[in-house]
Amino acid sequence: MTATAFDRSTARVRELIEDEGELREGPELGRLLGLLAERRGADLSGLPPRRQAELLGARAAQVLPGGDRLAELLAEGRPLTVKFGIDPTGAEVHLGHAVPMLLASRLQRMGHRVVFLVGDITARIGDPSGRSAERPPLTEADVRRNVATYRQQVGPFFDFARADFRFNSEWLEPMTLPRFLAVLAELPASAALQREDFRTRLAEGSGLTLAELVYSVVMAMDSVELAADVELGGLDQLLNLQMCRRVMGAVGQRPEVVLATGLIEGTDGTGAKMSKSKNNYVGLGFPAEEMFGRLMSCADRLLPAYLRALTELLDQEIELLLAQVDDGRRHPMAVKTLLAAAVTATVHGEDAALAARDAFRARYSVRRYSQAGPLPAVDPAVHGAATIGELLVRVSGELPSLNQVRRVAEAGGLRLVVEHTDGARRTVPLSRGEADERLLVVLGAHELARPGANRRVFLRCGRKVLELT
Repeated sequence: MTATAFDRSTARVRELIEDEGELREGPELGRLLGLLAERRGADLSGLPPRRQAELLGARAAQVLPGGDRLAELLAEGRPLTVKFGIDPTGAEVHLGHAVPMLLASRLQRMGHRVVFLVGDITARIGDPSGRSAERPPLTEADVRRNVATYRQQVGPFFDFARADFRFNSEWLEPMTLPRFLAVLAELPASAALQREDFRTRLAEGSGLTLAELVYSVVMAMDSVELAADVELGGLDQLLNLQMCRRVMGAVGQRPEVVLATGLIEGTDGTGAKMSKSKNNYVGLGFPAEEMFGRLMSCADRLLPAYLRALTELLDQEIELLLAQVDDGRRHPMAVKTLLAAAVTATVHGEDAALAARDAFRARYSVRRYSQAGPLPAVDPAVHGAATIGELLVRVSGELPSLNQVRRVAEAGGLRLVVEHTDGARRTVPLSRGEADERLLVVLGAHELARPGANRRVFLRCGRKVLELT
């Protein structure tokens, strides 16, 4: 793609945004998704090296040793080897992992060779970065089970016809001890012990194994084996990535350029990193409707960061959208709809993203839940002894924790909604105490022992809705 063609694409996106079309309902969202799809598939190899470096640096929180070195590397006019590694410590890949993968996609479209590296050996050590205690060791069977669907999950971000999918066991298993010792001999112990997280663990008596001490060196051997020119990773990996550069230099190779991306906060807006354990994540394997819904439920303050990290929108386009929100020309939910649709379209395609938008509106924008299509349902006769909180967390799985149900109740977002066939509607707010009360007791207290032939009863907690059948 020439610079002129790229600028023309940018102008078309900006024109659509400036038209201030209704993204929540109208056809404008489909047009924007189409333009972003073109951008995701565009050949960027014709852009000048300095422009390529700007596109990459705009989505990197840190570039080592610097943006000028990246531009020089891109100007060499040869296909670069780009390393992106992930340790299969769990079976799901989520949007937190997708941030550097979007950069990998750009590098691939600039004509470079991306190596998606599965750390099946390093996963058995466990990355110690930021951990307060040793990670439970994984077996070879654990790793094989976790990695089974990785290629399928990350497929939307890579053209594997032009990328490599490799395992570091290829070279780490046959590596001889003398070779590894020769590398260790070039590195002072202080290179590992200067890490603040290691010093903290030692001071607190939490324990630190020798395997964890050399984790970053083992990871660096991947860069040596691949002769990587560029490596991508999150900021939480920065010390490991610096070790990769150091080891490459120690063995006589030119150290790779590092593009470290910022960490994505979880959708709950608490400040915690996106992770499966906190249930504040969006999995790449989620169905389109669930992916769209989870992004629509993210905290409003996360919108700027999510738009920059997870979409192909450029900074000036994001700033224009946010300015429209600030001066009242565009509703914040419209921008959140664009975010949710753009990410869903990347994984599932434009048609699925638009269908997910329509399904979301049908569920949450209609005035009556009875018009919203199928909703999760529970039978009070079967689950009447469960508390309201247990119903939402353990029975239906709609919410991650009892504490979240209590917080929503305290904020006034927990309620029973009764819809009559004659059109009448009654809303019953539930208190913090009622969140911990048994379902049948709550229904009885509000004279709703069971849904009747002429009425339907729904339980709403925030955006989650259950029908009591």
